[in-house]
Order: sequence, then structure tokens, then C-alpha cells
Amino acid sequence: VQLQASGGGLVQAGGSLRLSCAASGRAFSSYTMGWFRQAPGKEREFVVAISWSGGSTRYADSVKGRFTISRDNAKNTVVLQMNSLKPEDTAVYYCAADRMGRGTAAVADEYDYWGQGTLVTVSS
Repeated sequence: VQLQASGGGLVQAGGSLRLSCAASGRAFSSYTMGWFRQAPGKEREFVVAISWSGGSTRYADSVKGRFTISRDNAKNTVVLQMNSLKPEDTAVYYCAADRMGRGTAAVADEYDYWGQGTLVTVSS
């Protein structure tokens, strides 16, 4: 499985960005998908996850009400809509796939496949 993240860029605080993650393979619809991020000098942290059906989601407290995750299993794509961005959202964002489809996992070790990351920079 290959994951290709895109959509990062530079935006002012209060702005919006839309990240996409395109996956290869036929089993995408059975995977839990997640987004993690890693800011300079910090550890990778959980952002959001969506179950294989899209029926369940889990958000980190820091992004609740601002970020929205969705998926299109017919297109093997997961999208992260990020609104009201803050400078502290600056990070490299990674999409990840849990091939076991374990609900909405928030632990990086539970994910099997990772994209290459896309940089989001929010200026103040």
C-alpha cells in the first residue's frame, strides 16, 4: 500500500487548507485512516482518525471543531479539511493506514502504512 499526501502549504492564521491522501490498493475501504503531525523539535502526535466505513471519527482535543476528516472509499481518498488554522498547527502532516481497521486508533504504532508527509506552515 502506498499513501500519497498532498495539499500542504503556507497560510495565514485563521485561514484554511485541505489535505488529501490518496491510497493505492483494493483494501483501502477496510482500513482505518489517520492523520498525524510532527512539528519541529517535537514528537509525532495524533490529529484525527476515521473508521473504515467513515461512521466513526476521533479528533485530538487541539483540533476539535476546526478540522474535519472524511473519506471516499470509491476513490481511495481521505481528506482533512483544516479551518481556523493557528501557528501551533505548523507541522509536517502524515496520513497513515491501519490495515486491521481497528476503529479509530490514536496510537502511531497501530498504523502499518505511512505517507511521505506534507508541510503545513501557518504564519501569525
